[in-house]
Parts: sequence; C-alpha cells; structure tokens
Amino acid sequence: MTAKECIMGRRSIRSFKSDPVDHALLEEIVEEASYAPSWKHTQITRYIAVEGDLKQKIAQEGFSTFPPNGKIIEQAPMLIAVTVIKNRSGFERDGSYSTDRGDGWQMYDAGVASQTFCLSAYSHGLGTVIMGIFDRPVISDLLQIPEDRELVCLIPIGYATEDVAAPKRKEVSSLLSYQ
Repeated sequence: MTAKECIMGRRSIRSFKSDPVDHALLEEIVEEASYAPSWKHTQITRYIAVEGDLKQKIAQEGFSTFPPNGKIIEQAPMLIAVTVIKNRSGFERDGSYSTDRGDGWQMYDAGVASQTFCLSAYSHGLGTVIMGIFDRPVISDLLQIPEDRELVCLIPIGYATEDVAAPKRKEVSSLLSYQ
C-alpha cells in the first residue's frame, strides 16, 4: 500500500467485528506511530489499550454528553486512550511558552500522533475512529490518568464489519490559495 492509498483509503470506522486485536500487532502500530513528528522531538503522546470489563465500563459511564460514542466503544474489541504528558510541548526549559499558542502545541502533537496511529492501523487491516466527545473527568478517573498527563482522545480499534465509502471532498481550489 502506498502512502497515497493509505491516506485516501482510511475511513472513520464505527462498527467492528468481535475479533480481538493481537497485542503484538498493536505494539507494531504504536512503534510506527512513534515516528510522528512532535514539538522539539518531545514525544509526549502515550497510549493506553483498554479491553474487557474496563472498556465496557467506560462505554457505559463515560458518554453522558454523547451516548452514541459509548455504543461504538461497547462493540469494539479494544479502545485506545490517547494521553499527553503536560507542560512539555510548546514550552521552553524554564517553563515559559515558546510561542503565543501557549500549551496548544500538545494538542497538535496528539493529533498528529493519533492520525499516524490510525493510518498505521489501516495499513495493517484495522479500522479506527478518533473520538473527542466524552466525559473526560469520568474516563480519566476510570483509567487512573496521572496528574502529569491529560486524556486527549479515544480511538476504538478493530476489524471493520464493512467497507465505508469516502464522503465527497472539497475541490483543491477551495482548500488552497497562493499569495
């Protein structure tokens, strides 16, 4: 699979087979995702793989703001919680911000790492969807996220039950301008 095929073929998957995700395969995906760029090579993104009863508890208790996401996680064989180490990305050694974006760089780093994770998963035949609507305090507590980390997004992962067609994309002329 070429990079172009991977980028253009990857879809957000919301329905999964019950087949488990092999831990060795997940480790390979995380290794590949570790090559995502990060602010001053800080590599702040951390992944937590969740299965079984804890995954079900998260699905049932962590989505009062948007229950459909809980239903997706309920039937996925595995959930990846993406976290970042706080106060590193976008900061100088003395603790001051490097740019006027403040600590916003950690979200950028987590986003780049999450998309790289999803592209790697797709190249290995797995489906994913990046979720941002969830009860962060509830899920952070269930996962016992340490104080020096922040839960950024959730990624259900598994084998898709069906192929999902790509939605229509905007024309390049509406996305790109020259000056």
